[in-house]
Amino acid sequence: MRATRLTGSVAGLVALILTAAGCGLSGGSDDGGATAGGCSVDKGNIGSGKLSGEVKGQITFQTTNLKKDFGDFFNGVIEAFEKAHPDASVKWIDDPGDATFNQRTVADAQACTLPDVINVDSPTATALTKAGYLLNLGVKDPDAAEPFVPAFWKSSTMKDSSGTSVHSVLPWYTGGVLLTYNTDLLRKAGIDPAKPPTSLFGLFADYEKIAEAADGKYYATMANPVWRIPADWDQMNIKTLSADGKSAVFADDPRTVQWVEWMAKLYKEGAMPKDSLSSSNDPSTLYSQGKVAYGSTNPSFVRFVKQNSPSIYAKTGVGQQPFDALGHTTGAPQYIAAAATSKNAPTALAFAKFLTNAENQTAWCKDPSVVIFPTTTASLDDPFFQQVSGDDPFSEARKLVAEQLKTATAYQTNLSTAAQNAIVGQVQLAMQGKKSPEQAVKDAQDKVDELLKQAG
Repeated sequence: MRATRLTGSVAGLVALILTAAGCGLSGGSDDGGATAGGCSVDKGNIGSGKLSGEVKGQITFQTTNLKKDFGDFFNGVIEAFEKAHPDASVKWIDDPGDATFNQRTVADAQACTLPDVINVDSPTATALTKAGYLLNLGVKDPDAAEPFVPAFWKSSTMKDSSGTSVHSVLPWYTGGVLLTYNTDLLRKAGIDPAKPPTSLFGLFADYEKIAEAADGKYYATMANPVWRIPADWDQMNIKTLSADGKSAVFADDPRTVQWVEWMAKLYKEGAMPKDSLSSSNDPSTLYSQGKVAYGSTNPSFVRFVKQNSPSIYAKTGVGQQPFDALGHTTGAPQYIAAAATSKNAPTALAFAKFLTNAENQTAWCKDPSVVIFPTTTASLDDPFFQQVSGDDPFSEARKLVAEQLKTATAYQTNLSTAAQNAIVGQVQLAMQGKKSPEQAVKDAQDKVDELLKQAG
């Protein structure tokens, strides 16, 4: 799965389906067995105590749309694992990663056929953890945290069915977050590309300068708030949901209204294309045409521009995404999970740790076909990331993200698609001048509360 700055998910839908199925964990039965997510499992897979047992038997390992580009790499990892553990074998499944991925993952979990080791994003991991389908790594392997950057290990904390925070996944890789921009367009607006703003509202002020200088000939950014909610709020440390996730709280923070006021002002003043308010298009095309000053926050975007618009790439600069309240920040990484329903859980856990160890993370992130960054401290210490040569935009992006990640805050609010759409719809009304920012925020919170109430 590709690493991006995520702004929404189907987490709520997945969690609702799983909860409706009556999933969870239970202790041993009279025959010594146990259940995880409603599936019969070995008693050692759940409850207290470290996971023990031999690394043997066959397990399934599922990725998403990686075999075409990285088949040689992952086959090599599997071969090395099997060589180290002659009694174990790994069957690799590469899911196409289409729009039905989450629904199919839910169906597999409910049918007790979840892959033994699976690549998941934060929303899917959250839902599977709540329903009891993943190993509690903090209990089953207390040393699992050791290789990882602390913030990324912290990001692998999900809540189980009782609301207790547990570590159910291993951080795998991330894309980082940074500013990408057309240096020529910034200079025309009197903005120094070498001095990026340190707050989101400071960035919005730069958007306003671009609108004034462009006079409709080009724009600062895209209008649709779907790209920014809840990512911007996370970065500002505006709490979108309560600690238990059962109610919306973003309207309680006065900065939320200020954020909407800025969005409405920028839209009215021409900082954003009018026809992009409800468009699902990201900045890629318009940026590559020199019509938008700021591009995607994903480092992969720099390579996209280099491949598709060399003339714009020559004008592209990269800078630190505004720190705001969270310090160095990045979106949540991709994860590797071991299923609590695995028939060979010790093997599944051993392979999950092998796949995500520093050696294998470093090797994959060095692949010239991929633009990702590792989550282990040793990997980030590798000269490949710390001694990047060149001052071209991509080299600068790699250096910047590598520096960020050791102190990164891997944080992301998981909103259901319905909840995100409810907020976005109200912000769009405010941006069009059809509703005041204050009213839009209030109505958005009321709508999300109702959705959360329906979901239980």
